[in-house]
Amino acid sequence: MAISDALVSGSPRWPEPVDPLPKGPRNQLLRSPEARVHPVFLERWSPRSFIPEPIPPEEPRSLFEAARWAPSANNVQPWLFLYAQRSEDRQRFLEGLHPRNRAWAARAPVLAYLLARTHLPGPEGTGPVPNPNARFDAGAAWMALALQARFPGLSTHAMGDLERPGVYSILGVSPEEFEILVGIAIGRSRDRDALPP
Repeated sequence: MAISDALVSGSPRWPEPVDPLPKGPRNQLLRSPEARVHPVFLERWSPRSFIPEPIPPEEPRSLFEAARWAPSANNVQPWLFLYAQRSEDRQRFLEGLHPRNRAWAARAPVLAYLLARTHLPGPEGTGPVPNPNARFDAGAAWMALALQARFPGLSTHAMGDLERPGVYSILGVSPEEFEILVGIAIGRSRDRDALPP
């Protein structure tokens, strides 16, 4: 395999942006993989339209449990998911999102943040050392959560555009210890035509 082949392997080869979720008759997905993959990968997408109804508490817990089993270098598990359970916390979590995401994310019944612990304990008698794998490992945990969401019929949408200084304050964590990676909306999706104005 040539290096140029490796660079495009696993990357979309569309010449221009396309609808990430094309639909056919009876709302069936029309995504066409180039190799045989499990349908859960094709069904996972990032909606911005959620049904604004509570979901049973065991459903988000199952997502975070799936994330806990993600692989990580030396089994360090440097990720931290924090989610709002009370309405007042949920409102504060919402304030950490970029304004353009707040209108639609407000309808998602669960809001969470994914953080990465950026340092590891150093050798005895020394201070913490950077963990070069923290973000990669946290991404693996995110994917585990996103795929697990499909089994009870939930959808997820990760948002990287955040009011980061405010999020550190909202969550009460230190930027010296954690990096805030994304905000996450979780819920049951509905038709895109139902997006708020």
